[in-house]
Amino acid sequence: MKIEDWYRENFESDLLGKYITLQMISPLLDCYTSLFEISVVGISEKGRNIPMIQLGNGPRKFLAWSQMHGNESTTTRAIFDLIKFFGQTKHFQSEINEFLNSYSFYIIPILNPDGSVLYTRENANGVDLNRDAQNLSQRESVCLRSVFDKLEPEGCFNMHDQRSIYGFDNGKPAIISFLSPSSDQERSITSARRTAMEGIVRMNRYLEKKIPGNVGRYDDSFNADCVGDTFQMAGVPTILFEAGHFKGDYMREKSRELIFYSVLSFFGLVGEKSEINFEEYFQIPENRKNYRDIIFRNVKVLQSPNLLDIAIQYHEVLSEGLITFDPYVEEVGNLKNIYGHIDEDLKGREILTKPAENLTDNVKVFEFVKNPGWIDDLLA
Repeated sequence: MKIEDWYRENFESDLLGKYITLQMISPLLDCYTSLFEISVVGISEKGRNIPMIQLGNGPRKFLAWSQMHGNESTTTRAIFDLIKFFGQTKHFQSEINEFLNSYSFYIIPILNPDGSVLYTRENANGVDLNRDAQNLSQRESVCLRSVFDKLEPEGCFNMHDQRSIYGFDNGKPAIISFLSPSSDQERSITSARRTAMEGIVRMNRYLEKKIPGNVGRYDDSFNADCVGDTFQMAGVPTILFEAGHFKGDYMREKSRELIFYSVLSFFGLVGEKSEINFEEYFQIPENRKNYRDIIFRNVKVLQSPNLLDIAIQYHEVLSEGLITFDPYVEEVGNLKNIYGHIDEDLKGREILTKPAENLTDNVKVFEFVKNPGWIDDLLA
């Protein structure tokens, strides 16, 4: 059986959509108590449990955490796909048994349960946990650091979502991105960084067969307040995972699947087992902030005699347990160096706002003149 076939038939269908909370994953964790060790490793600022699941009992320890930012849930869904994969007994049994005997993979599926409820990047106190690695001012930050110190893992996965604004100089979008964080201002290639780079190269080789030219890497400027940089400073190889936007998939189901494959390829369960050269890491294109959700070109606006380009970016809004995508004007002008996931020439049509304001930055798009059904299809 191909791994793609297994995934299509068996991914964790009880977790769908971008709004994922502790309340939603708790029943799933309860289902795995007879298979894997599940514990509570901390308490959030609002008193919610921070659970951790252990896959395997091998000597090699790895630690992963997701939803450090409460509104970044794609990797959480991928984690439960992984848990389901390792918990089943019909397919890939030799690979699974070898993994479970070789590794102890510790996963914190939601590090920021308060932020997940609010659908915010920050925790309940408005603190970005990924900038709290030194101060350790929040319970969630202390929890992660305590687990890290206790386990002394040989590697860490810092799992996130990235915005849909990232692409490359050649005009292709970044669907999945990685980073081997720096451990000093000089961005020295330490042993830990090199090991993390090698892991990224292995995953990139696999993903290149799925999404050729759509894997990126982040700028490696050093910031000791970031968790990845701090753990790298401690000599533990740490990889930043960023699940990005696949065209037309704002629920990030495709990115979720790609993260699933990435982790399996890191551990050698899928893909080729060949020699890795860490220098291939630098051949992965670096992310640029050169994408927007929608670019409308040659648009007529009331305040200008010339046709202009309009960049529109969705704002994600939590409403009655669902995430809605509200389109806002991000930029107006000559946007020839900016690409759109939807990129259309409106040939002089107008865009109106509500109320009839000038078309400026951060104005919510209300109505498109002429053929509104066509526009609705684009924004669906």
